[in-house]
Amino acid sequence: MSDGHINWVRAMDPRATKLNILLLALPATCYYAYVEHNESMAFFSSLVAIMPLAFLMGRATEEIALRTSESLGGLLNATFGNAAEMIIAFLAIYAASQADLTTAVGTATESTMIHLVQASLIGSILGNLLLVMGLAFVWGGVHHSEQRFSETQVSSNGSLLLLAMIVLIIPAVFNSTVGGQEGADGVTNLSHIAAIVLLMMYGLFLFFQFRTHVELFATESHDHEDPEMSQRDAIILLVVATVLVSWMAEILVHSVEAASKEMGLPHLFIGVILLPLFGNAAEHFTAVSVAAKDKMDLSFAISMGSSTQIAVFVAPLMIVIAWMLGVPLTFEFGMLETVSAFLAVLIVNIIASDGKSNWLEGALLLGTYVVLGAAFLFHP
Repeated sequence: MSDGHINWVRAMDPRATKLNILLLALPATCYYAYVEHNESMAFFSSLVAIMPLAFLMGRATEEIALRTSESLGGLLNATFGNAAEMIIAFLAIYAASQADLTTAVGTATESTMIHLVQASLIGSILGNLLLVMGLAFVWGGVHHSEQRFSETQVSSNGSLLLLAMIVLIIPAVFNSTVGGQEGADGVTNLSHIAAIVLLMMYGLFLFFQFRTHVELFATESHDHEDPEMSQRDAIILLVVATVLVSWMAEILVHSVEAASKEMGLPHLFIGVILLPLFGNAAEHFTAVSVAAKDKMDLSFAISMGSSTQIAVFVAPLMIVIAWMLGVPLTFEFGMLETVSAFLAVLIVNIIASDGKSNWLEGALLLGTYVVLGAAFLFHP
């Protein structure tokens, strides 16, 4: 296909792909948010609108990555793959920083936003490790009796995820053993140091993956693919989609409290299950569809690689941003969230350690996700 075959406007055409039909949720969100002032409907329509926008961001990034080196392309895909969650988390932190702490409402808003950020980060890790990998193993296992993937990917990503779990567990243990204001201050300082260490580790991981040990992470590459869009159109599409995601995310963040009360859904369930499910839907679909084609290295890179990026890049980055804005966001995520994330990392490391997968292992991951999802739904 010739370079520049599709322009950025055509890429957003509902006739181009069925997922683009969901872009109709954009005007619906504006209507509910600014005309009807129905915050519950604005919340759900903005959730739906983020799905195709996240897909368009991913497509634009892929187009740009096709023209760059493998290392830069990988970094671009890693950065924009979780862009929707990053934007939602940043806007929630900003909303918390603007809350008036002299009033009870302002204090409650800050607390809600902090818990929303923590829940969405944990939810992204759980969703990618259990739901996406589980579906990929099942769907791939239906088409192929046994599939193989890089054990190097498992060990390197698994080790980083275990480091992230240590960072989640230690603050909770520290606060329970020290307690009081001294314990709270200690957790804050500990979180800031841990965030800097995790960001450094992620930088070293990228250097290891894209510079010094590239051959260990070689997957079924897409080098043979020709760009479908011009560089200019791809950049415009990326900017437009990012701006629209930010707009929808702002509406979503400001309507989440009202939606939670009206629908009777706990903040934990919204943050852990709903936000990652819709924000990552396009990425989820890609990971599952390539598994059916027996491209398990690529599927694994999307599911586990995305979890690694959330745990050792996005989460610590949000801690640092909150620190700069004076928001008391720490790595003390709550007992249920911490234990759930640790168990998810543990079961994935055990199941994937042999570099092989089948549909039964996928079913085990999905079963774990359902049980944890039910726990968050019934959590007060």
